[in-house]
Amino acid sequence: MKKTILLLILIVVLSAPLHAQDGLTLTVLGSFNHGAYDEGAAEIAAYDAASKTVYVVNGDSKTIDLLDISDPAAPALKSQIDVTAYGDSANSVAVYDGLVAVAIEADPKQEPGLVGFFNADGSFISSVPVGALPDMLTFTPDGSKVLTADEGEPSDDYTVDPLGSVSIIDLSGGVENAAVSTLTFEGIELDPTIRVYGPGASAAQDIEPEHIAVSPDGSTAYVTLQENNALAVIDINAGAIVSVIPLGFKDHSQPGNELDAGKDDGVVNIASWPLLGMYQPDGIAAYNVGDALYLVTANEGDTREYDGYSEEGELGETPVDEDFPGLADLLTEDAILGLEIVTSIGDTDGDGDLDQLYLPGARSFSIWASDGTLVFDSGADFERITAEAFPDDFNSTNDENGDFDGRSDNKGPEPEGVALGEINGRMYAFIGLERIGGVMVYDITDPMAVSYVTYVNNRDFSGDAEAGTAGDLGPEGLLFIPAATSPNGANLLVVTNEISGTTTIYEIQ
Repeated sequence: MKKTILLLILIVVLSAPLHAQDGLTLTVLGSFNHGAYDEGAAEIAAYDAASKTVYVVNGDSKTIDLLDISDPAAPALKSQIDVTAYGDSANSVAVYDGLVAVAIEADPKQEPGLVGFFNADGSFISSVPVGALPDMLTFTPDGSKVLTADEGEPSDDYTVDPLGSVSIIDLSGGVENAAVSTLTFEGIELDPTIRVYGPGASAAQDIEPEHIAVSPDGSTAYVTLQENNALAVIDINAGAIVSVIPLGFKDHSQPGNELDAGKDDGVVNIASWPLLGMYQPDGIAAYNVGDALYLVTANEGDTREYDGYSEEGELGETPVDEDFPGLADLLTEDAILGLEIVTSIGDTDGDGDLDQLYLPGARSFSIWASDGTLVFDSGADFERITAEAFPDDFNSTNDENGDFDGRSDNKGPEPEGVALGEINGRMYAFIGLERIGGVMVYDITDPMAVSYVTYVNNRDFSGDAEAGTAGDLGPEGLLFIPAATSPNGANLLVVTNEISGTTTIYEIQ
């Protein structure tokens, strides 16, 4: 019986190649190299239309780099904001009508961080305190408030674990009189399926806000709680956490949800396996279709890996229940042996071994209703499309070339960031793939009838990554600039690449 089950789940579900839809192409206009390989020199970007400036978080120099993109084909550095004058380093930047907001962490990062406000030219205005490790920030659509996702990561030895929080900065009285309300998750009732598992941590300590999307009407914020595999809903005007929604799991044994689970078999092997993926989104964006709100997430996945605590394990080295279907064959199968699994979940009977196998991330992007109901998931698309586009470099890592299949055992292409853009009345999602690189584009105008559009990757697999000849590596942030506010009258996509340290501008035609 076990043999029969294993044979069934190992069947590769064949599908027709996924070809780009006619009518939308992305062409590289220009790129700026911030000058550091694998140091986080280009992480997150924001745009000011009046000054035609892109503001880029440079983690290497601990600056915000101001790029002049009046000619998008030749972006040029015009100045920098040194954030060390106000804290340790910047994690995010946002701009509204010439006002620049920067999320700055403290040293140590378990202490409260701050948000610094600057004029468009980079001159300092003021700052306000927020929660520990503000990892992302965004303005509300009317610019009256700034929200920060304060991740509250523990110290490496796990002896200090600050509260995760969301800070709301009210600017209605002027930047110099900004009022801050920091919301924690103390006293919030949680669904028992939400992951709370850090050693000795309360739920409020364990929750780690990652990224924020604000509804187009500015009333509600949706916050990804990546490690917890959940979504927080914030009433912005009331300054209150409304709910925390568990996101559930993706069944990789089901047709359409296949994945390549191993790096040692030497082939592209996108197959069904008895595995459950945790969505664990990083980036999130929101849009309306009529009166309905939808959320778009990039399901990167993340595990806690610290000196004081780790939940990372590998299939073959982690105890699995002997009655797990087909276990003996799984433990001798190169196509899956060594797969990274999560050890903090799956022991359903408490006897010390895993009865279910869970993976970090879902290797996809999803669309959710505002109540957390899953509306669409891209399934196995990303691995199928990249396998067709780059058969010799499938599931490569992002810091070196010649790594065929190297990330198949660990989150695959690893979708991280997402940006939305409306073009000619249609809504498109742009999703960055952190490992193999590049951007996936989908038409999400109708969330019930999503279609793949194209995939573009400005990476040179024949180049030397460390020498800077391999093109763009490790897309971290994506920024859509609509034609109405772009410097050349065309729709643009700005991609910041963390490993190569490059900011690249695409024209969307």
